[in-house]
Amino acid sequence: MTEPTTTSGSALSREGLNRLRAVLRQHVEQGAAPGLIAYLSIGDDEHVEAIGTAAIGSTEPIRRDAIFRISSLTKPVTAAATMALLDDGTLTLDEPVDRLLPELAGRRVLRSLDAALDDTAPANRSITVRDLLTFTLGFGIVLAPPDTYPIQTAMDRLSLGQGAPSPSGVPPPDEWLRRFGSLPLMEQPGAQWMYNTGSDILGVLIARASGQPFDSFLKERIFDPLGMTDTGFFVPAESLDRFAPEYWTNPATGATEVYDPVEDGQWSRPPAFPSGAGGLVSTIDDYAAFGRMLLDHGQHNGRRVLSQSSVAAMTRNQLGPEQQATSGPILHDGRGWGFGLSVFTQPSSDGRSAGAFGWEGGLGTTWGADPTHNLTAMLFTHRMWESPEGPQLYRDFWRAVYEALA
Repeated sequence: MTEPTTTSGSALSREGLNRLRAVLRQHVEQGAAPGLIAYLSIGDDEHVEAIGTAAIGSTEPIRRDAIFRISSLTKPVTAAATMALLDDGTLTLDEPVDRLLPELAGRRVLRSLDAALDDTAPANRSITVRDLLTFTLGFGIVLAPPDTYPIQTAMDRLSLGQGAPSPSGVPPPDEWLRRFGSLPLMEQPGAQWMYNTGSDILGVLIARASGQPFDSFLKERIFDPLGMTDTGFFVPAESLDRFAPEYWTNPATGATEVYDPVEDGQWSRPPAFPSGAGGLVSTIDDYAAFGRMLLDHGQHNGRRVLSQSSVAAMTRNQLGPEQQATSGPILHDGRGWGFGLSVFTQPSSDGRSAGAFGWEGGLGTTWGADPTHNLTAMLFTHRMWESPEGPQLYRDFWRAVYEALA
């Protein structure tokens, strides 16, 4: 374990931080993750823990500047980039996406989820930018075993990247959208909350609206202004020594195995499709800058990155009761959905306040911001989750975070 880093103040309890460290160390010793980085800040009072090793079987400690695959923590970044285009007036929330994404015009909708792909009805209306941000476009991940429904089989056959992030198997953006446009929607636009796909479509939309590749736009409007020098869709060769291998539990054998290695892994080279849903890598300090910018209403070190109104819209629950009712096990414990992130509509069981916002990444990350306490907190690991609720490590982390508030 490396020594914790603390900028001392009165907002974080030393006794509570000791308990947090003990909780995290216990989970690492029990094998929940080879190593982890935990981050807490309240204003200028900051605390970072680096516990465990860089790889299974290694004695090299995990470093604070380790680079992780952040998977679905990409979604809030993609939403923020979309809001930058709304701030510019390049996009508007309720415009149909047909203007820039003609592949999505004239949608058809399955008559039922188990219907054949040609058993459809016309969509009641076009998909809008708002639908993509709120995940109510009528298409998303189906939480069922593979090939349960014809639409799942078709998604896999077309390599649309609907499972765990796997950049090497997904076609370039224009081809991805062409393939996606060949499928019917699962639900009418606006009817239900369905996870994931909206963010991937936003990545294509951002590229076409801005006239530059999605990754270039992110660098120009989000990463460079925030100093996020280690965040992108792949890890350059000179930084691979800080890149953590990704582990998972093989469901067929129950054994812990490498899901993605460092050398010659899927994130060691630029992907054909920079996934707005789950493609980014980052460090704890890079993502802390992003999270604190949202907590500071769009500002970073006195520079405005997003308008205050855009951040307010991102971090406010945007779902109506019927949409909320369809969110299933992914949005649980009093959560709604804003733009690209979850919002707590009531206090959570682990201490988060109503109005707190954030999200998780299924490859082993969690981030949250709580305006009530001016709190930003994150936990980055390199062990894949096995369920939407996440392992006990993450629930214990959030309880310990709130117990550490002085």
